[in-house]
Amino acid sequence: MRTSRWLAGAVPLGLIGVLALGQTATATRPGDGPAGPPAQEAAAAATAATADPPSTLGRALVGGADPSVIKVGSLYVSAKSVDGGIAVRTASTPEDVATAPKHQVWQDTANLGEVWAPEIVHHDGQYRIYFAAGRGAAHRMYHIGSPNPTSGYSAAVKVALPGDKWAIDGVPFTFGGQRWFVWSGWAGDTNVEQNLYVARMSSPTASTGSRSIISQPREPWERVVGNPYINEAPQPIVDPSGQLHVVYSANGSWSDKYCIADLRLRAGGDPTYVWDWYKSNGCLFGSHAPSMMSGWTPTVNVNGPGHHTFILPQGDVNAGPPSGNRFPTMFHAVAKGTPYTWSNRFWYSGTAVWWSNTTYRRANVPGSTTDVGYSLKFFE
Repeated sequence: MRTSRWLAGAVPLGLIGVLALGQTATATRPGDGPAGPPAQEAAAAATAATADPPSTLGRALVGGADPSVIKVGSLYVSAKSVDGGIAVRTASTPEDVATAPKHQVWQDTANLGEVWAPEIVHHDGQYRIYFAAGRGAAHRMYHIGSPNPTSGYSAAVKVALPGDKWAIDGVPFTFGGQRWFVWSGWAGDTNVEQNLYVARMSSPTASTGSRSIISQPREPWERVVGNPYINEAPQPIVDPSGQLHVVYSANGSWSDKYCIADLRLRAGGDPTYVWDWYKSNGCLFGSHAPSMMSGWTPTVNVNGPGHHTFILPQGDVNAGPPSGNRFPTMFHAVAKGTPYTWSNRFWYSGTAVWWSNTTYRRANVPGSTTDVGYSLKFFE
């Protein structure tokens, strides 16, 4: 495995003044808002409808980006940015989400702006959807909730995060008896790079204390495509040994170098202390061979997989995988042989497997240079 210089520089815990990475990018992320063209979505649905359920693995399901799917009882519930708002689908299998009716549960009547990456969980008897909305530097996280998955959602409430900076891709989770929120954001008010932050939550829509940085895109394999360089789409999950992971996407989502990597909190570590986190020494799921971690192989059927979802009971990161060590996922990607554009992205179903005794290495930072524990292997 490659030796890491994570948070290279190593920018001390003043956490971190951002690196000056040349020209500041101001481009927005238009492809992460509305779903793909209706014809694309219809074609994907038709494909899923005519295939036997097992054969949908590795096939395009729904046009668009940023899947979020959970399991509540026997029902699979998904949330998706579509038609200037958010739609929910429910189905009896993850793949059947592709052909399930859309229920528009929220519309941007307040003209907040681009609606990106809704994330659904089920907590305290409520279906809760967190999403980013805004234009340019105004993107912030919002919350809607309902006791019913497909109707009755509350008005959007802004999530009060420390510092009130640009924030996207946020998701709540419980770990160590504490509610947390993890998201992708900027250190300041300009788009120099996207970092991952975590904060304690005092309620579904309010944080307590300060935000803590847990990852910056400073590894060479995270900087293949940038300006800005990106860590985004964090997905927390707890492994069989009880260690917390935040599995995230790196490199520009406009590129087939987009990929999925892992942060693993050391056993007994503090989620707010950056040096208690160990980063995988390369991508765990991607199509660009030089960026892959040693022992992990690139995808066969798709390019640029990223912004995945672990399909967990109620979206609870502490819930054991429903099928033992192997559990279902969804991710967005572009089929090989197809131009890599935002409009060509589809949701794909796949699986993930916990991979034990995996060493993550780092250098020139406080603490141990190695950490051994579970990692993940992803399969199309």
